[in-house]
Amino acid sequence: MGALASYIRFAEWVNEKVGQVVGWLSLATVIICFVVVVIRYAFHTGYVWMQEMYVWTYGLSFMLGSGYAFLAGRHVSVDIVSARWSPKLKAKMEIFCSCVFLFPWLAIIGYYTWGYFLASVRLGETSQQVGGMPGLYVLKGAILGFVVLMAMQGLANCARAILILNDAEHLAPKREIAGLGEATS
Repeated sequence: MGALASYIRFAEWVNEKVGQVVGWLSLATVIICFVVVVIRYAFHTGYVWMQEMYVWTYGLSFMLGSGYAFLAGRHVSVDIVSARWSPKLKAKMEIFCSCVFLFPWLAIIGYYTWGYFLASVRLGETSQQVGGMPGLYVLKGAILGFVVLMAMQGLANCARAILILNDAEHLAPKREIAGLGEATS
């Protein structure tokens, strides 16, 4: 049981740190978008790479921040039924739903993205737009980052559920999310 608690601490630490760093990409997205609009309307010019950059920063923040959202309980969930469940039933459903829905979905995404990513790296793929961003493989690699971070958090959630089912919840670290307080899931 101690190994499960150690894994939970590790996975949640990774997702929290990635989430804190990636959170700044949202600010970058807004600033870049603002600059693009000012340049376009005030100076009647524009740069394709800048327009693509705010789409990239948004995409990266979404893909790489998803594990953090899952950790913090800020993902979409339907709690109408589960709000009345006991902690043990919630733990059983966490394991069941992760094994039936989350992990197969991540495996499919990872399987198909891997070749897509490798081909992009081999080709040194860049934007299809003249003057666009180089290194399109970075965005494709973020899809793999999404898979890894979500899988890590899904496994941590399952590990926490196993501790609950074995009356060893006290071994699991408390979910304190920097800037958010206690996580909701």
